[in-house]
Amino acid sequence: MSSTANTTVASVGTPSRRNTELVMLGFAVLVTVLAYANTGLALDGTLPAGMVAYGLGLAGIAGAAHLVVRRWAPYADPLMLPLCTLLNGLGLVLIWRLDHEPRLQPANAAPSQLMWSALGVALFLGVLIFLRDHRVLQRYTYISMVVAFVLLLLPLFFGADTNGARIWVRIPGVGTLQPGEFAKIVIAVFFAGYLMVKRDALALASRRFLGMYLPRGRDLGPILVVWAVSLMILVLETDLGMSLLFFGMFVVMLYVATERTSWIVFGLLLSVGGAVFVASFNYHVGQRVHNWLNPLELGSNDGVTETAQAMYAFGSGGLLGSGLGEGYSRLIGGIATKSDYILATVGEELGLVGLMAVLLVYALLIQRGLRTALAARDPFGKLLAVGLSGVFALQVFVVAGGVTGLIPLTGMTMPFMAQGGSSVIANWALVAILLRISDTARRPAPVPASSTDAEQTQVVRA
Repeated sequence: MSSTANTTVASVGTPSRRNTELVMLGFAVLVTVLAYANTGLALDGTLPAGMVAYGLGLAGIAGAAHLVVRRWAPYADPLMLPLCTLLNGLGLVLIWRLDHEPRLQPANAAPSQLMWSALGVALFLGVLIFLRDHRVLQRYTYISMVVAFVLLLLPLFFGADTNGARIWVRIPGVGTLQPGEFAKIVIAVFFAGYLMVKRDALALASRRFLGMYLPRGRDLGPILVVWAVSLMILVLETDLGMSLLFFGMFVVMLYVATERTSWIVFGLLLSVGGAVFVASFNYHVGQRVHNWLNPLELGSNDGVTETAQAMYAFGSGGLLGSGLGEGYSRLIGGIATKSDYILATVGEELGLVGLMAVLLVYALLIQRGLRTALAARDPFGKLLAVGLSGVFALQVFVVAGGVTGLIPLTGMTMPFMAQGGSSVIANWALVAILLRISDTARRPAPVPASSTDAEQTQVVRA
């Protein structure tokens, strides 16, 4: 008997949770369609004309994604796809609702966002189909570093200043593209591959100070290099959000790889020091900090800053909100309402309850990503899952913190919800990689055919 006949795969009885995913997807689509109908009734007293087509289209996209996951990643986490579908669908409803405010630009952004969402799901499917094993990405560690730097530097040579920042690249016939959204994924691949090799050296401590083990001086080089690059992004492109994301992700992954709290302390000191240094001479960054500290200062937006208008929106929403379509988000003004400040619309029209529900959906998505990192069997997969989950969590924090006044506004978009083609496409690809790692982690290992039933049962349960 051949050796291949002596092993069997313990797939019988192993729960894949795909039916659970399908039920949750149906619930996500239903909530989105009901929100769409509610918004239409509030705006003009009738159901939206395209409600049925929108519901079928969203269900079709979600169904296609589910079938691909069922076929190519059958053991992947069952909640990530429904959570992303819910956030993306609610974002489309909110953008469509804001399209009915003639003062807000750009007009008719919802159809464009729907197209970008479909492209994002298509990339999601492509990643799952063609990336059969996430460990293949480890081979391209240093290539990923080069690609990431190219993406980050593209706006310097081919971009244009928009609202004080130089982070977009204009593509004729397509529109603007934000390379930094894709760079965060490539950077995570590089950091995971680099730290997997260097973590033992970086974990060595030279002396103990105030209860912390300080790293050796020669090991401070990597964090200083990443800090310098993040400052370069902040100075040359005036991109506060991407600079925080880039450096914060490295510090989080460095802490996970080395288990040294001192790296977190060094990271916080360097990030705060760098931000204060740049804000002291860079007008755009300094203005964001000034508006954060003085939100009620007279400005061009009906006498107060956009930050103050967002505070008014949260206050008027109260506990339960004014109802979808019945708020006054147009008073925030400009193009930020559909991107930076879309959470203000959530807070005003869905209230504190709705805002907390949305944030809990984000928290649950991040938790499933971290759970994937814990379940991953290989060090590279663990670090990559932590990096992708960490950068997603940091993006949610800096956007929500900026809108609520906790920190200065960074100009980033809320993942899946806010208007932005680059953001929605990149985040769908990010979730696809997490699902691939999850599928590899939860997939049952081969069991020898000669093993006892009890042993097979134990492997299945594990």
